[in-house]
Amino acid sequence: MTEAAELPPAPEEARTVFGDRFPDAVRYAELLADAGVQRGLIGPREVPRLWERHLLNCAVLSEVVPENVTVCDVGSGAGLPGIPLALVRPDLKITLLEPLLRRTNFLTEVVELLGLDHVTVVRGRAEEVLGKLPPVHVVTARAVAPLDRLAAWGVPLLRPYGEMLLLKGDTAEEEVKAAGASLSKLGAVDTSVLHVGEGVVDPLSTVVRVEVGESPGGVRFAAKRAKAARAGRARRRR
Repeated sequence: MTEAAELPPAPEEARTVFGDRFPDAVRYAELLADAGVQRGLIGPREVPRLWERHLLNCAVLSEVVPENVTVCDVGSGAGLPGIPLALVRPDLKITLLEPLLRRTNFLTEVVELLGLDHVTVVRGRAEEVLGKLPPVHVVTARAVAPLDRLAAWGVPLLRPYGEMLLLKGDTAEEEVKAAGASLSKLGAVDTSVLHVGEGVVDPLSTVVRVEVGESPGGVRFAAKRAKAARAGRARRRR
């Protein structure tokens, strides 16, 4: 077993960001530092910087998520950014989408322990749940793949005129330029790079926003969605 490093005390900014859910944020951090490391969900070297680099970095994404919308966190892993977002935004209905069983088990335990009634855990890949999950207003993800690949997974899950909000690093601008043609084919109408978390995180969190038009994923994915929906209706009639 890997021995976890010691979790540092929560910074004062965490109390402000998480508000009434601050004790739950602390519990989540403790779970990541303990079970998260033991189960291989995060590396032990990440424990000393869990608050700044992970929980707060993800929680400030809430600054650009609209109110009262549905969210799908693709490749949720250990729950980042989905769980910090859920702690600060009880108005959202969030789906944590993750293909690996050991991760979905952990996510389910966290959701139940923290009483996150507005969060659902679904095991699967984005391409597998297309047409099976209701389209969402917002898709989130955090550094799980290059932008063009992330968009190919996430954009088809969106409702018309929805948006992807992706936590990225220093290469965000370059990724946006490189993925321009792919994003257009997927029905994206605007892509921008935002910086959030002023007064909370340093450096600021970088968010790539991909806004789509009336056909998320383009013509090919519209056909796939329709086919999956028909199959779902057929199964329910049996």
